[in-house]
Amino acid sequence: MADDTDLDALSECALANMARVRPVLDKIADKWTILILTVLCPRPARFNVIKRRLDGITHKALADALKRLERNGLVTRTVLPTAPIGVEYAITPLGHSLRQPFEALCAWALDHGAAIAAANHAHDSIKTRS
Repeated sequence: MADDTDLDALSECALANMARVRPVLDKIADKWTILILTVLCPRPARFNVIKRRLDGITHKALADALKRLERNGLVTRTVLPTAPIGVEYAITPLGHSLRQPFEALCAWALDHGAAIAAANHAHDSIKTRS
């Protein structure tokens, strides 16, 4: 773990650059981006394959997210010469550069999910007693 001096410097840097950092984080830290890029990381996939892998995403939410990811340069969209016409999505090198931070975030979520659930339960128990 970084010492307090390092943490202060990191915090100051993030705050000083907030105008540049926040718009980027807004583009990659939404509900589905991490999971969509995780599906596409090993190999390109068609829309319905992505949808099946992401239990709970609606057709509209996936379509909107893929358009946004394409606009941001994180995925490419290729029309396939098939009948009926198919579309395949692939992660770009820019999107692939997010692999390590996303893997770390997913690992953190797995390691700490139970602690967060316990904190929620403890907080909700206190609120219902008040």
